Amino acid sequence: MLTLEPLRAEHADAVLDFERENRAYFARSVPDRGDAYFTAAGFAERHRALLAEQHARVCRFHVVLDEEGKLIGRVNLVDVTDGCAELGYRVGEQAAGRGVATAAVAQVCHLAATEYGLTSLTAVTTLDNPASMTVLTRSGFTHVEDTTVAGRPGVRYLRRL
Repeated sequence: MLTLEPLRAEHADAVLDFERENRAYFARSVPDRGDAYFTAAGFAERHRALLAEQHARVCRFHVVLDEEGKLIGRVNLVDVTDGCAELGYRVGEQAAGRGVATAAVAQVCHLAATEYGLTSLTAVTTLDNPASMTVLTRSGFTHVEDTTVAGRPGVRYLRRL
């Protein structure tokens, strides 16, 4: 069973470890965050900024924990405005292909509708990330337009809640 928790200050070390462990894996499908992000000081500053955005209700950040409490993924709702937000998620390499992303996205969609009062979510992914496209389709998102993601061909999805 997965647990989805709102991002908190005490998650900082686990999130940094997760991001460092999976940096090369993530860079295969999404733009790399850059070296400064992975330094202790750079990450601490970014983590504080995320918590401030969450406190202001501009974004909703979550960690995904496995049955043993290990951080295995992240699911975020960013740019919350007018009842809509953009969904972003990442699952670590060791948990990939086990339904973690689909389960986490389902949980955050439920939270978005019931706890956060959102009426729709958008998401984008690159065409060379079929796993992400599958997760979004299985989660009730529909393709609304072709787009570009960090200079790569991509797809934008929408889900009404």
